[in-house]
Amino acid sequence: MNNKSKNNKAMEKAIILARKTMFDDEGGPFGAAVLDPHGKIIGLASNSVLAEQDPTAHAEINAIRKACQVLGTHDLTGCTLVTTCYPCPMCLGAIIWANIKDVVYGCRTEDAEAIGFRDDFIYKFIKDGNQDKEILILSEESREQCLELFNEYKESDKTIY
Repeated sequence: MNNKSKNNKAMEKAIILARKTMFDDEGGPFGAAVLDPHGKIIGLASNSVLAEQDPTAHAEINAIRKACQVLGTHDLTGCTLVTTCYPCPMCLGAIIWANIKDVVYGCRTEDAEAIGFRDDFIYKFIKDGNQDKEILILSEESREQCLELFNEYKESDKTIY
């Protein structure tokens, strides 16, 4: 089976799971799968934001967490992520942190926006900067103490990820 057919099979499974949890009122119409370098699904998940009352429980992040548990690592180099929608900024960050370089998606950000999700809004917010202080207030405080913590990490020769 070639990569495209493995990706299509993974997408079918992600859609089936997303549809189930969507109609069980566990989360939105989002599903994702992580495939190992050989094309085997090692993490299959859907959005469970509502069920878990956790705004970070997106399908991609849930699938990444499962794949990391299966492989016993935080590094998913060589893996592919298949997802029903272009990843939101949070999920995109998680994908990058996990070292996943190959992402296959179904819907676009404007498709998610068309049904009421804020992915495109958040991308615009990041691009344009924090111009609307009613959305987010960022304040720098206690930098010296935090820098001390960071330097302790660096001096302890800890793993950088």
